[in-house]
Amino acid sequence: MDLSNVPSLISPVVSEFLSRRHKHYIGGEWVDSVSGKTTTVEDPATGLTLATVAEGDAADVDLAVAAARKAFESGPWPSMSPIERGKLITRLAMRIEELADELAEIEAIDGGKPLAFARHGDMSQVYTTYHYMAGWASKLNGEQIQVTGGGDVLAYTLRQPVGVAGLILPWNFPQVLLSYKLAPALATGCTVVIKPAEQTPLSSIRLAEIIEEVGFPPGVVNVVTGFGDTAGAAIAAHPDVDKIAFTGSTEIGKIVARAATGTMKRITLELGGKSPVIVFPDADMEKTIPGIAGAGFYHQGQVCTAGTRIYVHKSVHDRLLEGLAEQGAGWKAGHPLQPGTTLGPLISDEQLQRVSYYIDEGRKSGASVVSGGKRIGNAGYFVEPTILANTDHTMSVVREEIFGPVICAMSFDDDDLDQIARSANDTPYGLAASIWTSNLSVAHKMASRIKAGNVWINSHSAFDSALPFGGAKQSGQGRECGFEAIRAYAELKSVSAAL
Repeated sequence: MDLSNVPSLISPVVSEFLSRRHKHYIGGEWVDSVSGKTTTVEDPATGLTLATVAEGDAADVDLAVAAARKAFESGPWPSMSPIERGKLITRLAMRIEELADELAEIEAIDGGKPLAFARHGDMSQVYTTYHYMAGWASKLNGEQIQVTGGGDVLAYTLRQPVGVAGLILPWNFPQVLLSYKLAPALATGCTVVIKPAEQTPLSSIRLAEIIEEVGFPPGVVNVVTGFGDTAGAAIAAHPDVDKIAFTGSTEIGKIVARAATGTMKRITLELGGKSPVIVFPDADMEKTIPGIAGAGFYHQGQVCTAGTRIYVHKSVHDRLLEGLAEQGAGWKAGHPLQPGTTLGPLISDEQLQRVSYYIDEGRKSGASVVSGGKRIGNAGYFVEPTILANTDHTMSVVREEIFGPVICAMSFDDDDLDQIARSANDTPYGLAASIWTSNLSVAHKMASRIKAGNVWINSHSAFDSALPFGGAKQSGQGRECGFEAIRAYAELKSVSAAL
């Protein structure tokens, strides 16, 4: 894998952006950290430094929250009509669409995602989400209630913005998952403090520049870069933050929830997953095999909904695994900006060590490596798409979220849907699942039995801005996207007037 031509692949506009010393965006101003500290961001494909950014902590969060509170309580934002607020969000969506190539390039080089995926997958979802949520700004309606007590009483409800929202982001889908949080927060009239992941802050910084350009009032959107255990923790615990939206691991999500509960914040958590994929003997293998390969290997398996537990009927077990191995071998490793790359690096050396550990543990536990299982090259953090067979629920590779391109396969040989569902549900997670079959009766019966927030039939990636997204069990609380996201950023107030 030749990475020598990487500098020539970076466009002049992105090269200029990377060369800057990046600051926090607080109250409409670009400011250094109070401490003066900075940190570096690396290219996970090469291990080389991409940029320098401000390293924020509690002092910077205090300033950002104060700016957000001021913008929420006074100034042009609270007095702006819902229609005008929606038009401003629409202008943001249009500008993101115009700059989609640039933003995708930043996302690709910063997070290790192949450029084609970042451009045609992530960015289209991003600007679509802002467009969609802009329409909700003028539709935050309550309703008149017919009270049970009778009498001359007028009773109704109002939906009003919850206040200042802290948005804490992961590194795998920085802009997509920011749009899921920021778009409904703005539509309801909230103000926000954004803390991007320390590994991938660059696209959030660029978005703040676009927000400033589009004309959002100062303090409505603030960005503090830094580490989770300092800046992120300060946002979660801050007494003047009314709402937390966090995406990340279940382990960190529990810490965030405990901190937020200290001041009774509203919480939305989108956490880890270990999604089951159920393949019945009548599944269309021409669609199922590439669909499942994408479910497990897309973005190097660093996807919370990744389909990593395969339950396949024994009659098609061998054919499926042979097809998946062939698919995995066809994923082309390379720098995310190199043409034709479909397999980028893992986000960090730490993640590479984690994935390698789990593959070794699988071998030691008795799993057989059908394909992959090794690191690719010595530069960057690349690992082969890996398929493990002869796995079972006693193995850590089946029980725990790996967050790498590792699929574990198990077979079943009966038609007892309840038993198949019990196996699929034998996990603390409940984020997503997919069912592959030509029998729609079986598909819908299974969908009702699976304990997950998202169940897909004959696909494993049906994301849509209008469709609620979130997890059951330890995969999270609340929902993003659709009207459910609007609910998450609005307080419902009951009003009763004696006439």
